[in-house]
Amino acid sequence: MWTYEKKLQFPVKIKNPDPKSAQIIISQLGGPDGELGASMRYLHQRYSCPYDKVTGILTDVGTEELAHLEMVAAILYQLTRNLKESEIEGSPFATYFVDHTTGIYPVAASGVPFDMKYVGVKGDILTDLHEDLAAEQKARTTYDNLLRLIDDPDVREPIKFLRAREIVHYQRFADALRIAQDNLDSKNFYAFNPSFDRAGKNDRMNRSCRRPNCQGR
Repeated sequence: MWTYEKKLQFPVKIKNPDPKSAQIIISQLGGPDGELGASMRYLHQRYSCPYDKVTGILTDVGTEELAHLEMVAAILYQLTRNLKESEIEGSPFATYFVDHTTGIYPVAASGVPFDMKYVGVKGDILTDLHEDLAAEQKARTTYDNLLRLIDDPDVREPIKFLRAREIVHYQRFADALRIAQDNLDSKNFYAFNPSFDRAGKNDRMNRSCRRPNCQGR
């Protein structure tokens, strides 16, 4: 259950429409490293997580990603509202406009629609957390690239905020990985799945991981 506040996490107040910028920012809505994929990834990974504190981090960050999804959508809406046909014609946004007018539809900057294949859920908390650490860095890199291409301060400020939050999320997932490791044998961090191979649930896997080469010796 979520409580919705009718305000953005960071204000978005864009005065000048710009379909060219909208065409590249949309990747952070529905692209492979965007906010929609991030929220779906973390909010679904939490169910197989064996550690309550890590589940809490996944829930917190996944929820915040929903807020970031809303921010990106607001940026896109404000960049494309009240556009004239002459502003759209000949711009990179024209191909998107043909299919969606100025509706907010999750696609990458390349035009590829959002796909759940972007969402990595392996059911192994160590695997999932490494996926999450990489995802946050990829999102940060995407925001870096956007800032290299956009000059309007009204657009740059919310993007800079979103970039900063990716760094915070990376740090939180690093904390989550340490919590998971603290619950494991330090000689055997990556030799089994702590979300499944525990308490005798998978005796075959447990037997195979007692071999010396499985423990890295």
